[in-house]
Amino acid sequence: MGFHFFVAVLMLWSVPVSDSQPSAAMEFLEAHNEARSLVGVAPLKWSEKVAKASSLLVRFQRSHMGCQFANLSGGKYEYGANQLWGSGVAVTPRMAVETWVKEKMYYNYSNNSCAPNHRCGVYTQVVWRNSTELGCAQATCLQQKATLTICFYNPPGNYVGEKPY
Repeated sequence: MGFHFFVAVLMLWSVPVSDSQPSAAMEFLEAHNEARSLVGVAPLKWSEKVAKASSLLVRFQRSHMGCQFANLSGGKYEYGANQLWGSGVAVTPRMAVETWVKEKMYYNYSNNSCAPNHRCGVYTQVVWRNSTELGCAQATCLQQKATLTICFYNPPGNYVGEKPY
């Protein structure tokens, strides 16, 4: 059984950003744990080790790959992962997680499936019951006027055929 990495693209044009936002790490963690609590899954803890890995990757993508999505397939990374590319406005950590969690509306827990013509993998990664640690990073890509967000989850999960919670 293999696990899968998923991506989402977010196109935004104007969203106000508050001046009094929590640190990015806390914002990523709180948004994830809010989604997890809604389905009865234990909260994640922030991992500096996992965050460093996501930071290295997101900076590489910005500096060497024109801010394109990272190729997360093939078992190259030891973590589960989500990524998001947002254009038009700086994407906050909460906005990234909320975009992934929006897939919940297409997920059917009783038969562990996603509605036709939709994907649910980024949502199921957020709420994957066996993941205990989180580390995320973002890069602003000035030339592309975009933000790339990558979150890693440890241990990896989101195995095809298994229910996330």
